[in-house]
Amino acid sequence: MIVNLDVTLRDGGYRNNFDFPLEYAQYHARESVAAGMEWVEIAYRNGSFAPRSGIGRTGTGADDYIRAIAEVVSPDRVGMILHPKNITKDDLPRMYEAGVRLVRFCLPSTAPEHGLALLARAVGLGFTTTVNITRVSQLDRRRLVELAAQSGDAGADVVYLADSNGSMLPSEVSQLVNLVRSVTDAAIGLHAHNNLGLALANAIAAVDAGATWIDSSVLGMGKGPGNLVTEQWLAYLRRCAEADAYDLGRILSLAHRMESEIAEATPSLPLPDLVLGHFDLSIEERAKLPVDRIGDAFSAARELTAAGAR
Repeated sequence: MIVNLDVTLRDGGYRNNFDFPLEYAQYHARESVAAGMEWVEIAYRNGSFAPRSGIGRTGTGADDYIRAIAEVVSPDRVGMILHPKNITKDDLPRMYEAGVRLVRFCLPSTAPEHGLALLARAVGLGFTTTVNITRVSQLDRRRLVELAAQSGDAGADVVYLADSNGSMLPSEVSQLVNLVRSVTDAAIGLHAHNNLGLALANAIAAVDAGATWIDSSVLGMGKGPGNLVTEQWLAYLRRCAEADAYDLGRILSLAHRMESEIAEATPSLPLPDLVLGHFDLSIEERAKLPVDRIGDAFSAARELTAAGAR
C-alpha cells in the first residue's frame, strides 16, 4: 500500500516565501485530505535550514496556525517537518498538543545525534516519525547505510530518500531503495525533485523497488523546479488500478484554484535548474551561475562540479 504525502504548503513555500493566506492553507489541506491524501505536511517548524527574512506562516509552523489547520483536518492527517538545530525541548509536545501527528526530521549527515535524540523523544510522545536523508545523490553509500540504520534503531517509522538536487535517474533510485531496505525495517519513502523532469519516473522506480511512502505537491509547486506533481502521480496510480481511493477530479479542482490564486504556483522548469540537476548541484549553487546567460551558466556549473571533485 502506498502512503501519499502532500508537501505543497511546505515545499511550495520556497516559491512564495511560505506566505500562503490562512484561508487558502485551510482550504488546501481540507481538499487534499478529502481527495484521499493520507498526510498533508503543513509547514516547517521554526524555519527552514537557512534563515529567511519575512518568512510566512508555512515556514514557521506556529501553534495557532497548526490549530487553524486542525480545525478543518483531523490531526491524524497533519504533518510537519523540522531541522533539529531549530528546535527546543518544548517544541515537540507543543506541536502534538496543537494538532500535529506526523513529524519529519531533516537529519544532518555529519552530526545526526541531536536529531536522533529528538526522533526518539517524538516516538515517546506518540508521533508517526519520518526521517529525511537529504541530498542523497551526493551522500557516500556507506554513510547512507549508517544513517538509515541509526534512524530505524531510533524508532523512525519511515526513512525518506530525498533527491534534493533532482539529479537522480530511476536506476539509481531503485538501487538506493534496495540498499536502505537491506539495513532497516522502517518503511522507505521518496522525496523527488524535478530538475531533470524525472520525478514521476523516479517515483515509479522507487515503488517498484519497494518504497511505500511518496511525497508530491499540487502542480509540482516546490523548491527550484518543484516536486513530483500530485495530479500526475495520482493519474498514474489510477491507470494502474492502485488508487481507487483517491479522487483525481477533486485534486484537479484544487490545482485549478491554486493556479488561479497563488501566482507562484505556475509550473515551470527554468533552464538554470535543469543545469543544476544535470551536474547534481544544490539550489544554493544557483547564485554562482550567470543565469541570464545559459551557455555560460552551463560552463560555470561544469567548473563547480570539477572543483568539487578535486
